[in-house]
Amino acid sequence: MYISVEGLSKRYDTRSGPVDALNPVSFDVEENEFLSIVGPSGCGKSTLLMIVSGLVPASAGTVRIRSNRVLGPHTGLGFVFQQDVLLEWRTVLQNVMLQAQVRRLDKQQSLRRAKELLRLVGLEEFEDKYPYELSGGMRQRTAICRALLHDPDLLLMDEPFGALDAIARDQLNEDLLRYRREAHKTVMFVTHSIPEAVFLSDRVLVMSPRPGRIEEIITIDLPHPRHLTVRETPKFAELVGRIIRIFESVGVFKKAQ
Repeated sequence: MYISVEGLSKRYDTRSGPVDALNPVSFDVEENEFLSIVGPSGCGKSTLLMIVSGLVPASAGTVRIRSNRVLGPHTGLGFVFQQDVLLEWRTVLQNVMLQAQVRRLDKQQSLRRAKELLRLVGLEEFEDKYPYELSGGMRQRTAICRALLHDPDLLLMDEPFGALDAIARDQLNEDLLRYRREAHKTVMFVTHSIPEAVFLSDRVLVMSPRPGRIEEIITIDLPHPRHLTVRETPKFAELVGRIIRIFESVGVFKKAQ
């Protein structure tokens, strides 16, 4: 088992009293699996990802990566946040190379890898551009390249495409699936989009409203390689509908009268 989560919960202390963000949750993630997490705002999706990364401590429970308990920041993974958090005074290539600088990696080897990653996502002609010269999709591609520079086995993604237009989001979904297929990465991906979760994933972890708990983990038995046209198939519609019905059952969605 690549990732093991057992009895994980999180309580925040606020001025108005304690807030339970995450009920005890337990699940495993296989190596090279793509696991998406969907649920309403405030249900603990991002908190769960932050605890797995070691950036936020759990209130109870354990996380293990390759059998090693996570007790602090896990530096071997890559993390892509909701905002691209690019440094505006650095070019695209310099932003990607920030990982090499912080981690003290071999400069020439990292430079070759950075250029290759930018080529893979179609940004090879934008290496010398600054973030303000890029579209939202291009900025997020740059952030993904930065997270992948040190070639992590595990990639955590916290709703990275939520602010993009539909066309850019679809293209990045295709890019991510292609890269994951070629590079054999394990991915945990937080999203509010049910169709996006179904399209990308091997399994989808469906969460309840706060305090978040796991309602169901659904296996996405759609064939690979996947392309956007799979969304037109009856099987895709069936899987999306299944998640919608779970959300209806816990009050996330209410049927129109």
